[in-house]
Amino acid sequence: MAQKPGIPKGTRDFSPTEVAKRKHIFNTIQRSFELYGFQPIETPSFENSSTLMGKYGEEGDRLIFKILNSGDYLAKADESLLKTKASTKVTSQISEKALRYDLTVPFARYVVQHQNDIVFPFKRYQMQPVWRADRPQKGRFREFYQCDADVVGSKSLFQEVEFIQLYDAIFTDLGIATTIKLNNRKILSGIAEIIGASDKLIDFTVALDKLDKIGEDGVVKEMLSKGISDTAIEKVQPLFNLNGTNQEKLAKLKAMLSDSDEGIQGVDDLQFVLEHIEQLGLKSAQLDLDVTLARGLNYYTGAIFEVAANDVKLGSIGGGGRYDDLTGIFGLKDMSGIGISFGLDRIYLVLEELDLFEKVALPKPKVLFLNFGNNEAAYCLKALKSFRESDIKTELYPDSAKLKKQMNYANKRAIEFVIMVGSNELENNTYTLKNMNTGEQTTYNLDELLKAVQNL
Repeated sequence: MAQKPGIPKGTRDFSPTEVAKRKHIFNTIQRSFELYGFQPIETPSFENSSTLMGKYGEEGDRLIFKILNSGDYLAKADESLLKTKASTKVTSQISEKALRYDLTVPFARYVVQHQNDIVFPFKRYQMQPVWRADRPQKGRFREFYQCDADVVGSKSLFQEVEFIQLYDAIFTDLGIATTIKLNNRKILSGIAEIIGASDKLIDFTVALDKLDKIGEDGVVKEMLSKGISDTAIEKVQPLFNLNGTNQEKLAKLKAMLSDSDEGIQGVDDLQFVLEHIEQLGLKSAQLDLDVTLARGLNYYTGAIFEVAANDVKLGSIGGGGRYDDLTGIFGLKDMSGIGISFGLDRIYLVLEELDLFEKVALPKPKVLFLNFGNNEAAYCLKALKSFRESDIKTELYPDSAKLKKQMNYANKRAIEFVIMVGSNELENNTYTLKNMNTGEQTTYNLDELLKAVQNL
């Protein structure tokens, strides 16, 4: 007995209805991307491992799917490493490529590779799948889509203002009430500096970013395990419960970071962004300064964003930030950029849980030609061609099946009209059109039939 087929954990099949719903999200996001002046690009699903590795921090690197070299991939591997089972060391010898982890690093590679053809500042959007070797759970998949928008070649803080507006516009169009969390990595660097933990900045930010997942005790425990002192943690603990309005939080941060030039610069940057957003207003989103927001990716250097749905506990549905020199790792220095990402798969779950999907029309023909035999089907082909050339979605039932079966097919797919050709129609060079909603039947020649369907 054949084994029942399956798919890898963390991946999914999508039905026609699910595809139509996902397309609704794609179209909503794409419409706003283009309204804001972004241009589309696409990059390969896999990159050279050297392009990806070392760009996401230790935790991110462990989640990158490696692709084994073609052919006998063990032939060039060091036998001593194989015997000691030193998997991390042998990986580079047996795998030269990897599935992309996100769209930002491949975008940086794209910018460097095509810099002579790009007009800067370059505004791009990209909607493609990414892969992460994560533990699958609700809202967390191993294969999922990201919808990214980035600007490179500008250090202007007006870009931060525009990205917050873009988040607000798209989630408003989708009907999702959101909170946009905002912070600045310069503030985190300043905090690490004044508590004497600058050498532990990455460990500090990675632990802090987990506050909403593992709580204050969990964060403290992780910081201690990374060698951050009790004294340093004691100094930073007031930040765990920093409250008040955004402006009140900024004032407290300014006082706390008075001895850190980098920290004060981060406060000033946030002040600029918040003042302009307050002047412009937002359609539906709430903007929350969250000093514990760290975003675990090493390449962020300035503003960082994270978006959560207010009415569903599902983690972030968007995130991003500024990276001052991401292209520098590929040889193009001083190319500041900023970008945001939308998690399509989590957005889908939010819309579904809140019952926010409008009735999605599945792709289907407007007209179905029934099949009463080879002669009748061949006679219908001319009409099918005319209909399709007139941009009318048309289908011929492929088999000469019983009438009941063909009519059931039309009903299940909610096809509006069927066209019947029997011996009388063949003899008189006509077609009989049936309205599936009213049951009304009318016989036409081809020109009349085409006009009748166009007007219905």
